Amino acid sequence: MDWLERIAKLRQWTRSGTRAPHKPLLLLHALGRFQQDPDSELRYSAVEEELQLLLSEYGPPNRTTPAYPFHHLVRDGVWEVRTDRGPGSPGTGVRVLRETGATGRLAPELRTALRSEPELLGRIARLLLDLHFPPSLHGELCEAAGLELEPAETEQLSTVRRQRDRRMRERVLTAYEYRCAFCGYDGRIGTVPVGLEAAHVRWWAFGGPDDVDNGLCLCSLHHKLFDKGVLGVDDRRRILVSQRFVGHSPAARQQVISLAGRPLVGPQPGVAPVAADHLAWHTSQVFHGTPRPATAA
Repeated sequence: MDWLERIAKLRQWTRSGTRAPHKPLLLLHALGRFQQDPDSELRYSAVEEELQLLLSEYGPPNRTTPAYPFHHLVRDGVWEVRTDRGPGSPGTGVRVLRETGATGRLAPELRTALRSEPELLGRIARLLLDLHFPPSLHGELCEAAGLELEPAETEQLSTVRRQRDRRMRERVLTAYEYRCAFCGYDGRIGTVPVGLEAAHVRWWAFGGPDDVDNGLCLCSLHHKLFDKGVLGVDDRRRILVSQRFVGHSPAARQQVISLAGRPLVGPQPGVAPVAADHLAWHTSQVFHGTPRPATAA
C-alpha cells in the first residue's frame, strides 16, 4: 500500500481555496504520539484541548472543533476510533465523544508499516507539512505536535506534483529593491542580503503561484508573523495588524503594532503589485481577528 499517496489524497472540504487543515493537524499530532509511544491511544477528552490549540494556531480564522477530524479521518483509512462500547466512532458531537470514552489512533496497517519502515514516519510528516503549510511554520509545527524529524531530504516526494520555482526569491527581492515591504529593513553582509525572504501571499500549498504578484519581500520576523496571521495587507495595500497580537515592550510596539495602517514599501515602479485576489485569500484564510486601527501605534 502506498501510504504517501493515501496521505496526499485525504478527503477535505474545499471551496475556492478555503483552508481545512483539520485532518493534517490531527495526523501530525498522532504521528508525534506514535513516535513517543507506538502503542499509545488518544482519548478524545484528554487531547481535545491540545488539538483545539493546534487548530486555533495553525487553522483558518473561523472557529472550528477537533471533533470533526477525530470522527471523519476514519473514512480515509489511516485512523481508527473506539469507544467504551467497542470499535467505531460515535459521531462528530463533542459531548458524545467525551461521554463514550472515544479514543483514536493510527490504523493498524499504518502502525505496522511505520514499525517496519522507520523512515516512513518522517516522510509522511514532511508530506503533510509541504501540502498544507508554508515552510516558515514547519519547525514550530513539529515542535507543537511533538515530532522530531531528521533534516529534510533533498529529493522531491513523488506525490507532490508541483515544484517550486527557485527563481522566485530573487525576482521578488529585486522587485522590492531588497527591502522588507513592511518595515524597510535592508540588511546585508557585504553584497549578500541577510534576513530577507520571499513570502507567498497565497500559500504555495493552496495553489499560490511563484509569481512576483503573489510575493512580498519580508524580513524574517515579519514573514513569520505574516504566515501566522498576525499581519496582513488590505485591498488598499496597507498593513493590517491583528488585535489578537499582544506586545507591551517598546520593541513589540515599534516592530509590529506601529505598522498598522502603513502603506507597503514597494514594489519599484514598473513591477506589478500584489494581486487583489491573493490579498483577499490571505485576509480570509490566514489573518486572524480584527485589524487594529491605524492610530493604535
